[in-house]
Amino acid sequence: MFRGCYTALITPFKDDGSVDYEGIERLVEFQISQGASGVLSVGTTGESPTLSWQEHDSVTEKVCEVAGKRCTVIAGAGSNSTSEALRATEHAAKAGADAVLLVDPYYNGPSSLEIRREYVGPIAERFPEVSVIPYVIPGRTGTQLLPEDLALLHREHPNVRAVKEATGDLENMRRTRKLCGGDFTILSGDDDKTFAMMTDPEIKASGVISVISNVAPGAVQRMTELVLEGKRKEAEEVRDALGPLFGIVTVKTREATPYGEVTCRARNPLAIKTLMRILGMPSGPTRRPLGRMTRKGLEVVLEAARKVWREARWVLEPVGEFFGVDVEERLNEGRYWEGLFYEGY
Repeated sequence: MFRGCYTALITPFKDDGSVDYEGIERLVEFQISQGASGVLSVGTTGESPTLSWQEHDSVTEKVCEVAGKRCTVIAGAGSNSTSEALRATEHAAKAGADAVLLVDPYYNGPSSLEIRREYVGPIAERFPEVSVIPYVIPGRTGTQLLPEDLALLHREHPNVRAVKEATGDLENMRRTRKLCGGDFTILSGDDDKTFAMMTDPEIKASGVISVISNVAPGAVQRMTELVLEGKRKEAEEVRDALGPLFGIVTVKTREATPYGEVTCRARNPLAIKTLMRILGMPSGPTRRPLGRMTRKGLEVVLEAARKVWREARWVLEPVGEFFGVDVEERLNEGRYWEGLFYEGY
């Protein structure tokens, strides 16, 4: 059973755009030092769409090598091609991953029936020794594995015993619990919904695959542990301390153009990687077509981090201690965010 915080690791890049494998090692060690239950390599937060399959494999190998068996390793293996996902799952198993995450096939948009019969089912059958975690996120994929098909998968394949739930639909989650039973694991795929999902008696999520735990693994792990221990009030306090950071997974701003105002949506992992660069953590730039934030977007990220530092600095203090940086200085001196935002729209 998966319990606690599993960090969806960013993939750090060097300035030339190549993968920073030394950075991966430091990030995994940071997660382990802070007690995270596990890490996810090459998920969407790890910019999997812009990694070659060779890089994809190498990153998973590096994460498995560094983690050893000190924490659980989940490998992103999803694709909109079942043959690619089968190959990635085979590689992840050989590399030593404990589980694979299979995002619903994006763009080509199979039905829930097809996702079960032609994607998750064949992979679960081929690799019965690997835990298979479907990842349901219709906002990114344009399709959705439904609770009914998830329950059939769980019934037919013992290794399908968990889901990463990012529908944002609590009723969908309640139906998943009802159909899949008490032995099935529901993991939050949205940081800001984790507390609600874990405390809802009809959902009973047991943890989160988290973006924000890239910078605050100890605090996110602590929140999940407190909920699992039944210490709701203490968990609420940690949730509230983390709240400003939960709000920057996606950053929306209104920007002026010569033709009127538009909404600019900086999607994950742009904001978290920007914050990590400001804080002096291994991160590097995003890969195109992701780019930089607007100045307004950068201010949203900075203010969220400053608020946490003012009101609950224990959340970010481990970053300073582990990476040897002055967090307060980095959040308040402009030289640390030079070049991290677009000059004008």
